[in-house]
Amino acid sequence: MTLKIPVSVLVVVHTRDLEVLLIERAARPGYWQSVTGSLERPDEPLEAAARRELHEETGLESPPDGLRRWNLTYTFEIYPEWRHRFAPGTTHNVEHVFSLELSGRAPVTLAAEEHTASQWLSWREAAERCFSWSNRDAIRMLPDQRRAQAPRASMRPPLR
Repeated sequence: MTLKIPVSVLVVVHTRDLEVLLIERAARPGYWQSVTGSLERPDEPLEAAARRELHEETGLESPPDGLRRWNLTYTFEIYPEWRHRFAPGTTHNVEHVFSLELSGRAPVTLAAEEHTASQWLSWREAAERCFSWSNRDAIRMLPDQRRAQAPRASMRPPLR
């Protein structure tokens, strides 16, 4: 078995209306989450990992400028029952947050070995449904992140 790298990406997929895509893990029924996954190699760029995980887990492709890196990381303890997947002594993971805004809900193609269901929920409902505290926290920050990333031109009043 190839050992996992304790660096991962979290991709919050959402619509313009702030509906958030959640997917349910196959190995843990009731464990709803955004797209997430570890780097495949230490030198894999974070954005490349985010694009790869997005496609692997949902079948969705991001346009070249579609992914937004939040410059936000979470460090969390790896559950003891999952530590065997990492090098001996590894106890923590660093997660880098991204988002992808879609014009509306998109159909997804789940990787059956990883996920069994998907749903689109309001950002508040999605945050409440997530098992992971870091995923929950990121979704709760979504409205503010979206405003912060809006093009400045759209923030100006219309010309008269």
